[in-house]
Amino acid sequence: MKVLANDGISKAGENALKEAGIEILDNRVAQDHVINFINDNNVDVLLVRSVTKVRKELIDACPGLKIIGRGGIGMDNIDVEYAKSKGIKIINTPTASSKSVAELVFGHFISLARFLHESNRLMPLEGDTHFSAMKKSFSNAYELSGKTLGVIGFGSIGQEVIKIGISLGMKVTVLTRSHKTEVLTLNFFDGQSVNFEITSTNDMDAFLKNADFISINTPKTNEYIIDTPQFEKMKDGAYIVNTARGGVINEVTLIDFIESGKIAGAALDVFENEPSPELPLLMNPALSLSPHVGGNTVDAQEKIGIELAEQIIKLQKETIR
Repeated sequence: MKVLANDGISKAGENALKEAGIEILDNRVAQDHVINFINDNNVDVLLVRSVTKVRKELIDACPGLKIIGRGGIGMDNIDVEYAKSKGIKIINTPTASSKSVAELVFGHFISLARFLHESNRLMPLEGDTHFSAMKKSFSNAYELSGKTLGVIGFGSIGQEVIKIGISLGMKVTVLTRSHKTEVLTLNFFDGQSVNFEITSTNDMDAFLKNADFISINTPKTNEYIIDTPQFEKMKDGAYIVNTARGGVINEVTLIDFIESGKIAGAALDVFENEPSPELPLLMNPALSLSPHVGGNTVDAQEKIGIELAEQIIKLQKETIR
């Protein structure tokens, strides 16, 4: 079996595949040349992250593909159902990067609440001349403890966001389409653990009215989850972080509500126009920004590589039998 990890794979995942006698190609092939590379090299397994797109045309043109894998949760860059209809196995790693994404959410929350995103821009430019003025302007900061954390989405990432919020002493509300109850376990360094039973609400208005910090953790959507009507119902001075997908929040409207003072600040790790975010977003000082790096930690990539390798090895053994 031959594997093309076109968007990369961790060394641990690569080693696991090699130990199982599976050949791994870690070439980075441009989208326009992927089809020819797969066919010329008799590739059985195509592994991608978010860069390579696996659409119907590629699937039809590569009849030798047996497995398509996505290193991560979302599968919107793969025509999953069509691939399955062609007998191709689809694998992904739905939980491997959840902790990394959740930690980024709070990196942004803390950056916004303490003006770190803005002071890190200004200190190199004005720290020696306007130190006292900046100290004064950044003094209207907030603790997260005691505030209400609103989480949109109750999947693996949403659950990790909730756990961190609880550990910081935040109140938690969760918004889903229908009521859902989950028992979340917080594990501590000394072996102790505490369970929290969390029940979501589908009352958008009440959710928005009470949340001080809002984290969006949903799959890709066909329409905005957060647009003018939702912004209008939010608590004055709320903070928002989107690490889900571009297109779940109206970025133009977001800027309007930030400039009006309704929204205190927002963070975006994903954008409607990736990989070329709109300039007004990049230049707005009330935004904390990152280039779609939610799952890009050494830890997450190790887990992703190992999980993909284990699934491929298992499928190979099942095929042999």
